[in-house]
Amino acid sequence: MTHQYIARDSGRIRDEELFCDRAIGYLYSRVRERAPVLFDAVVSGRASSLLGFMNYDLPLGARISGANSLIRRLGIDLSECVEDASYYTTARRIFERRIRYDEVRPMSDDPLAVVSPADSRMFAGSLSQESVLFIKDKFFSFAEFLGRPNWVWTFTGGDFAIFRLTPDKYHYNHAPVSGVVRDFYEIEGAFHSCNPAAVISEVTPFSRNRRAVTVIDTDVPGGSGCGLVAMVEVAALMIGQIVQAYAGSGYEPCEPMRPGLFLRKGQPKSLYRPGSSLDVLIFEPGRVEFSPDLVANQFRGDVGSRFSSWLGRPWVETDVRVRESIGRILGPNA
Repeated sequence: MTHQYIARDSGRIRDEELFCDRAIGYLYSRVRERAPVLFDAVVSGRASSLLGFMNYDLPLGARISGANSLIRRLGIDLSECVEDASYYTTARRIFERRIRYDEVRPMSDDPLAVVSPADSRMFAGSLSQESVLFIKDKFFSFAEFLGRPNWVWTFTGGDFAIFRLTPDKYHYNHAPVSGVVRDFYEIEGAFHSCNPAAVISEVTPFSRNRRAVTVIDTDVPGGSGCGLVAMVEVAALMIGQIVQAYAGSGYEPCEPMRPGLFLRKGQPKSLYRPGSSLDVLIFEPGRVEFSPDLVANQFRGDVGSRFSSWLGRPWVETDVRVRESIGRILGPNA
């Protein structure tokens, strides 16, 4: 089955080339059902790291043509990158590329804008039954996903957005808001694929994967003023590591994530060691509203989304770019 999304810049429907789609479909159907021990081994951390090494770290060949072929297939624009084209001799270097984000991913100067943390396919949801975006326990089990009861209470009834990074995407995450880190912790888990076929095959799949949770307090001097925001970075198949590397400008020097660190909106926060992966932002109730075009796109019935088939109603992703506005901050009493 084709999986489609909407290109935000043009509004056009696009077919997504799902990498290793047949293999992942086979893994999450026959292998999982007939050989569960083998399935668990494949989605383990050790197997994921080995697959990542085989796919990303081995040289692409003695000639630069190997790298050029991969770059063309993925549609990567090397003119955006910090390093010279001759640097990209392995798939890992290509996937972990750094870009001149101030120039090629300009950010709105609107202080009320919440920005996308990644080049990704995005959709929004809500934990409130009164919201048209309400969806419960499909992509993740909320309490299990956050892991710590105090933060579960904080975000109950709030809104969330999911950003799915495909293998061709720029793999740095950027801060979606400005504020002070109140908590940071990592939760161990498996490395399930973020391919839509895998997502709809598993029960609350994102709650099972390894993930890093950063809780940002934006109601501080210099902050964005939208309450507490949880940014959850979710590892996936062939993602060996989520590297926390906040940089106040450029990419260096970078700092590890820790409570008390001030994050400035739009700055690099972390890096996925490559593959497919995703970010989830969770907001307190009534503190943000998502951009109208993104919400309207999500409910289009003329787009062949696998998520729509799974949920039994339109649920469509929009392709967004890192640092572009995806929502607007509401006052605490809005």
